[in-house]
Amino acid sequence: GGYDPAGPESITEGVRFVSTSALSLRPNNHMKFGIFLAPFHTVQENPTLAIERDLQLLQHLDGLGYDEAWIGEHHSGGYEIIACPEMFIATAAERTRHIRLGTGVVSLPYHHPFTLAGRMTLLDHLTRGRAMFGVGPGALVGDAYRMGIDPENQRRMMNKSLDALVALLDGETVTMKTDWFELKEARIQVPPFQRPRTEMAVASARSPSGALAAGKHGLGMLSIGGTSDEALAAHANNWRMCEEAAAENGKTVDRENWRLVTLMHIAETRQKARDNVEYGLENFAKYFREIATFPIVPAGIDNPYEYLTENKMALIGTPDDAIQYIETLLEGSGGFGSLMQLAHNWADWEGTKRSYELLARYVFPHFQNSNQLRDISYDYSHKNRDVFVGRAAEAVQSEIDRYKQRKNDAAD
Repeated sequence: GGYDPAGPESITEGVRFVSTSALSLRPNNHMKFGIFLAPFHTVQENPTLAIERDLQLLQHLDGLGYDEAWIGEHHSGGYEIIACPEMFIATAAERTRHIRLGTGVVSLPYHHPFTLAGRMTLLDHLTRGRAMFGVGPGALVGDAYRMGIDPENQRRMMNKSLDALVALLDGETVTMKTDWFELKEARIQVPPFQRPRTEMAVASARSPSGALAAGKHGLGMLSIGGTSDEALAAHANNWRMCEEAAAENGKTVDRENWRLVTLMHIAETRQKARDNVEYGLENFAKYFREIATFPIVPAGIDNPYEYLTENKMALIGTPDDAIQYIETLLEGSGGFGSLMQLAHNWADWEGTKRSYELLARYVFPHFQNSNQLRDISYDYSHKNRDVFVGRAAEAVQSEIDRYKQRKNDAAD
């Protein structure tokens, strides 16, 4: 309650069917929705309670029908405080029923591929196939520095590890020696629960390395480099390179397995949404100015709300604004299968939960065609209302007449 989808701020008033152009840009005409949970928590907050709230968020999303959540791996910086997404996912899986849970992402240079393959296979079985294996080179340079890893080597290391991981998860025996790991006749002892293997995806920002790696192995792609016009053009180009790499290696990739990450917060009105994000947007911006490797909000930006919204990096508004915003992302990218919201804690806990609820109630149906048959049924009933009402009145009168006739017959 509380939101009028045909209210004064509605951009879709009177329009119930999804546009043909939007349908053509969505694989299977059914978009999936999820979150990318880094997570982001201020250094003033109790970390135990913050992590507990992240688990509660996944329970909330599971009940709302969200398709998936991707959990990050970070080891420094103070804000992104989940160090082992596999352990977090194992806990979350016990509290949820339907939502799929992915590593978003495991930084491959930080792990030996043989032990990592074993951990992910175990997680696949523990979740009965709800686990997804997202991989990347590692986003925080501070993490790599603390492990003695040169950032220049991270993408090369990721590619070597990914070659080994795909072969291991396919049940192959792998012998490989690199400058940072060695495998000697290595073979996993338990196959993945999912067949032919645990679903995998590669993180892709502006660099083409993730797209090329995804294409080489025929994996999904997680685009995490923003959603400005420039970023969307880069994502579209990366997808093209992913398709080309797949073709060159005898693989295929599908836009259904392309996930685009963006920033959103919605409320019943635009003003309420803007008021909500005053709770945590500035702290979020401060972290990206001072710590994060790739600044979502660059130094020198005094008004993160205006910067993010004017550059289409974020949507802060109503469900109808969100529908329009997602349509522009589809147009700019050429089409993708899943929309992931970067979980950000801009609003307080109640406002955050409400934002996800409004999206599920009023935005999901627009992109999933879940109300199309209801619309057809409603419109048909409305068009034929006079006929139906007339027939109902005739039926009632017939019963009255029959009753009177029976009374008269009985009197005779």
